[in-house]
Amino acid sequence: PVFVSPHSASPLLPFTTTPPQNHRRHHLLPPPSGPSSRPRATMSRRAVIVSTARTGLTKSFRSGFNNTHGAVMQGHAIKHAIEKAGISPGDVEDVIIGCGFPEGATGMNIARNAALWAGCPVTTSGTTINRFCSSGLQAVASAAHSVMVDGVDVAIGGGVESISMVSPVASKTTVTEEKLMSEFPALWMPMIETADIVSARYGISREAQDVYSVESQRRTAAAQEAGLFKDEIVPMKATMLVTDKETGETSHKTVLADRDECNRPGTTLEALAGMNPVRSKVDPSAFITAGNASQLSDGASACVVMSEAEASRRGLQPLGAFKGFAVAGCAPDEMGIGPVFAVPRLLARHGLKVDDIDLWELNEAFAVVPLYSMQQLGIDHAKTNVNGGSIAIGHPFGMTGSRMVGHALLEGKRRGAKSAVVTMCIGGGMGAAGLFEIF
Repeated sequence: PVFVSPHSASPLLPFTTTPPQNHRRHHLLPPPSGPSSRPRATMSRRAVIVSTARTGLTKSFRSGFNNTHGAVMQGHAIKHAIEKAGISPGDVEDVIIGCGFPEGATGMNIARNAALWAGCPVTTSGTTINRFCSSGLQAVASAAHSVMVDGVDVAIGGGVESISMVSPVASKTTVTEEKLMSEFPALWMPMIETADIVSARYGISREAQDVYSVESQRRTAAAQEAGLFKDEIVPMKATMLVTDKETGETSHKTVLADRDECNRPGTTLEALAGMNPVRSKVDPSAFITAGNASQLSDGASACVVMSEAEASRRGLQPLGAFKGFAVAGCAPDEMGIGPVFAVPRLLARHGLKVDDIDLWELNEAFAVVPLYSMQQLGIDHAKTNVNGGSIAIGHPFGMTGSRMVGHALLEGKRRGAKSAVVTMCIGGGMGAAGLFEIF
């Protein structure tokens, strides 16, 4: 079946007060002066991305970041994104961070905490947002919106996920709701089950998914060999928790996360074909294996977003510009088809067609997602996930969208591309897509 884009076709009172004598005036911002005091809230402002930085991605539970707090990973990415931009931490007005599971070690408004960890002053604000696997992209879009609409000069959008530290807690604290469970039980359905449903419902074969996954691994290995991720990854030391399999005793080990370690160079179709589907015991006809699904991993990413005028005033060379963002809903039990609805909505609003886009980052939550989306939308695989995707690189849920934005801009510049779309499916039944101009 071919899916059609679902188009949608009081004044403040004066307030004064006298602060108490012990009021900590040194925490107050100075009176407005200079360029920053000019009226700036206008829809004509363009938002540009001037830098991007991220951690390498490590395997969840058994590798480098399995004992690293989210504020540390995200703070590290923010700190280096600021340094790459050549600005001061105090220049950042707001930090917007996406997180798939903003609780536990990524709770307590992780955006604000990470901003302070990164060295931003207390005058820098922070907010954490959640749209599951598109949280990082949503954060970049929200930062851009604050620049375009609210007159913010400098903001940060990014994402973080510690599957290692949060998933075991979240799995024990999930609470369902009676009415929703009756009407929309798939809201609590494991994502891997929704991927099996999409595979069966729309005829995406196991072999096609395995073939796609081998190519993702090949592309990532080639990109690593060529050093194509070095411009975005900032090495980070971490203390890893090591558990002795025989005794159960734990110890700590200092590691350096300086690359993505989740991919498996040399993966063959024969090897993938020999893997049993994860849900084979409950569904003998299941499709999804550990080889054609995204890698569970931990990491963080940050992008510095700025008004084009401010970047010009500072003499900075942006990586690209944010052009637009769109979301769309679909049935929760087939959340993997979300991009099929979000992408047409985004392109229609900008008067564009699929063939007008030079580069695509289409999240590989499961191989069936890009396969179905490319098939239905007519996207060229040669333009899509050109250096591999989450099947090989890894998928820290809330971080991936920000990583994809940064990589699309850097890779697009290398290729002389002018436009990129970043898109993904979203748990609960949604799709998101962002449009970027590449400089």
